[in-house]
Amino acid sequence: MKYYIIAGEASGDLHGSNLMKALKAKDPNADIRFWGGDLMQQAGGTLVRHYKEMAFMGFLEVLMNLGTIAKAIKFCKADIQEFQPDIIVFIDYSGFNLRIAKWAKALGFKTNYYISPQIWASREGRIKDIKRDIDAMHVILPFEKDFYEKKHGYPVNFVGHPLIDAISDRSPVNEQNFRKENNLDPDKQIIALLPGSRKQEVQKMLTLMLSVIKDFSDYQFVIAGAPSLDRDFYQPFLKNPNVSFVANKTYDLLSIAYAALVTSGTATLETAIFKVPQVVCYRANWLSYQIAKRIITLEYISLVNLIMGKEVVKELIQNDLTTKNIQTELNKILKGPARTAQIQAYDELEKKLGGKGASENAATRIIENV
Repeated sequence: MKYYIIAGEASGDLHGSNLMKALKAKDPNADIRFWGGDLMQQAGGTLVRHYKEMAFMGFLEVLMNLGTIAKAIKFCKADIQEFQPDIIVFIDYSGFNLRIAKWAKALGFKTNYYISPQIWASREGRIKDIKRDIDAMHVILPFEKDFYEKKHGYPVNFVGHPLIDAISDRSPVNEQNFRKENNLDPDKQIIALLPGSRKQEVQKMLTLMLSVIKDFSDYQFVIAGAPSLDRDFYQPFLKNPNVSFVANKTYDLLSIAYAALVTSGTATLETAIFKVPQVVCYRANWLSYQIAKRIITLEYISLVNLIMGKEVVKELIQNDLTTKNIQTELNKILKGPARTAQIQAYDELEKKLGGKGASENAATRIIENV
């Protein structure tokens, strides 16, 4: 069968790559054309456009690039028509994907969504578009099933969270070798810095995260480089000898980290699955934050706290994200009861995520829907 998959971010690239592997295992004749990244390209198929070309963050940045986005939508529609897939699979990236879905459904293409748009967080009215345009929704967060089915009468499939597979299937890291290969101190405990994947957010977050270096000289700070950004971009942040950098090795880094400062997003969940105590950090530009504050109705922003329904990890958001607060909260998770409590809560979190097999479950459901 012919599959057209659209992912627009680094996390979508990861989950899309595992989905592609599962589709190929179940359908040896799978012909896959996709929007995604390096991981999806490694899984096989034909890359149409890399997500780096569409990595716009926040309301203001999107507004400034509306022309580019409009051209991409037009190109995507033409490419789908030429390919004539048996099914289109959308992975998150709702601003783009829901527009394509409306057009595709009207033309009679089969549409499936894997990893739901976060309509439970903002613009809940999009449920009307999803009901109209999406033939089947495959969700990865346990509370999403109740949200769709009980609140909106729209049946969905909970397939489990693909991060469980991605993390459990990886080869273990030899810590001594990893430290040596990446020029890390052989003795100091590591505080991992996960500042995001887009230039604007990384610049902003690293400046704030690194403002506490002088207060934690007994530890080494290690920046997890995003695959979408070159090493040269990070160079200005590597002037302090107690700051190191690893590129495209976030999971290896988390597997040996003692604590972490993490920009809100999928990375908070990844850090939790690795059982690394963390402080969640987020600050947007003023306009984007003011808009988001008025349309996002959630009590928490991190997936860890949302899934658990309580504060497990401390969230420092916007004006609360200060050097003093980062210092205070980081100290709490380096030792003492707050550290122990987080690690214990992570065990319960993993159970809620449904165990292994998300990619295979999603692939099975997608094939059944063709």
